[in-house]
Amino acid sequence: MAVDTHITDAHAALLARFRDGVPIALARAISVVENERPGFQAFLHAVLAEGPESARIGVTGPPGAGKSSLVAEIATAFRKNEEHIGIVAVDPTSPYSGGALLGDRIRMNDLATDPRIFIRSMATRGSLGGLATTTKEVVDLMDAFRFDRVLIETVGVGQTELEITAAADTVVVVLVPESGDGIQAMKAGLMEIADVFVVNKADRPGADRLLKEIRQAMHLRAGTALKNVPAHHGADLSRVVKKERSTEPEPVDGGWAVPVLKTVAQTGEGVPDLLEAIDGHRAWLIESGELENRRRARARVRVRDVVERELRRVAWRSEVVGERLEGGLDAIVAGEATPYSVAADVLDAVLGRGATG
Repeated sequence: MAVDTHITDAHAALLARFRDGVPIALARAISVVENERPGFQAFLHAVLAEGPESARIGVTGPPGAGKSSLVAEIATAFRKNEEHIGIVAVDPTSPYSGGALLGDRIRMNDLATDPRIFIRSMATRGSLGGLATTTKEVVDLMDAFRFDRVLIETVGVGQTELEITAAADTVVVVLVPESGDGIQAMKAGLMEIADVFVVNKADRPGADRLLKEIRQAMHLRAGTALKNVPAHHGADLSRVVKKERSTEPEPVDGGWAVPVLKTVAQTGEGVPDLLEAIDGHRAWLIESGELENRRRARARVRVRDVVERELRRVAWRSEVVGERLEGGLDAIVAGEATPYSVAADVLDAVLGRGATG
């Protein structure tokens, strides 16, 4: 089945304005995609034909870490270099209205008047990864709009934050002293996804301890914490302590050395070091070839997302599937079937294989 590349006259006019860099055209294009209006796939196909170029920076971490304030500081700093910035702020979906709570938009009000900063708040729409498929498509649109950088701030919901890796080139994980044991945070998988660690609100008690814990965990991950330390008796642990206290990160398997930094977003303290780390990671991505690898992996996820969405759309709009589902529910209630046998029958209907025996 070939993709429908025909776009309506209205979408063609919108596409022309989009390619001319008109901000209102970007806003309308996002609405077309977010609301999945008729023809949105063909529109996206036309928009994304030129491939990705923007530097994508994901900012994630637990609730209350000050991510929005930090994103605002990062965007402001990049703007001083005359960069064009797009921001996607993913808010929790209201369980009642289905809309985003828009807390991030409120905290970024100071940026809203800058004509070269575009902010869009979006809802998770129940996505377990904190990023709905349409959210990733909106990030794609911002990339196609040729922002110099696209900042993606995601909902802080623990392990489900790992999906940010499918949308960003550089992932900044923000923690705060109140988040508790840094090692516990590592168990959520954050160690694996972080390209830069930030301890925000570093003027609060416990910041240095959390910083040390993260650095120690990173050294252990790199296998350097106990490197060259004699086994059992006579071990000189002073070298281990010195290594843990080092501010220099260790590369993992010869790759990127993950920095662990302190910031106070409210005052801007530590933000220059964070910007340097972000730029350093971008340079490493390009020089090492990892940027191409990440874009390839992201494309794989995007294809799977679209396929799964279209399969759901086809399945639940099918009259045959609806009939088999309803009949299957009766069989389950009567004790003659299980959800698994009914699901298999539904899949057979979707795939055109006929009823199960």
